[in-house]
Amino acid sequence: MRYLTRKTTRKNYMKRYIIAAALLIGTGAVITTMHSCSTIASTDLGVSIIKKLLLNGIDKGMAIYSNKEAFLQNNMVDKALPKQLRDINSTLEKIAPSLVAKERDYIAQAAAYTVNTSRPILEGAVNSLTSQDVRRIAEGTMATQILKEKTSQQLIAAIAPKVDEKLNEYGIVKTINTALSGNNLLGNLLGGGSNNVNAGGLSKMASEQLVNGLFNIIEDYEHQNSKALLGPLGK
Repeated sequence: MRYLTRKTTRKNYMKRYIIAAALLIGTGAVITTMHSCSTIASTDLGVSIIKKLLLNGIDKGMAIYSNKEAFLQNNMVDKALPKQLRDINSTLEKIAPSLVAKERDYIAQAAAYTVNTSRPILEGAVNSLTSQDVRRIAEGTMATQILKEKTSQQLIAAIAPKVDEKLNEYGIVKTINTALSGNNLLGNLLGGGSNNVNAGGLSKMASEQLVNGLFNIIEDYEHQNSKALLGPLGK
């Protein structure tokens, strides 16, 4: 019973969300009858509203990634830091704290370097959303989750070479390995007996952070703007 109540509430929420969004994003559409949420979602109106929401979220993410200071100060990006890289940084803090700041700075610069690669992949996926995708959203799936399912692995594969190029340009991997030379802590973190950070491994972890951080920003935008759209309706 509780599940059915939550599901019904979510459908009512999305119905009101879609109608409110239609009014606020300027589609010019007029809805004279209250169709079911799934019916609205399957229309061109429902698809266009979700696309608009996601594209705005992508714009916000790209603006943050293009600005080094905004990137470094964004907690959505920090939350996306892979556990292994977080553990490496914790070890570095004990040995050479300044290196962690440098690493973060270089990753921030790599983020800006990947914007032109990430944007068309994300926008292409948004523009190819179908009424079936939007129906899933109407039934409770976050729009950002669907976007993530469609593009996550493609994004990591696409930006990893650029991240690797940028990090190697600054020589951060070599610098980290020099600082950790002779320290057994890193071997425990990386598994096996290796005390070296692999260049490709660091780039992969940084790429994962960039991609997941971007989705965190888009999802946060989706949450915030869903509330804003429903506010005038007394939600």
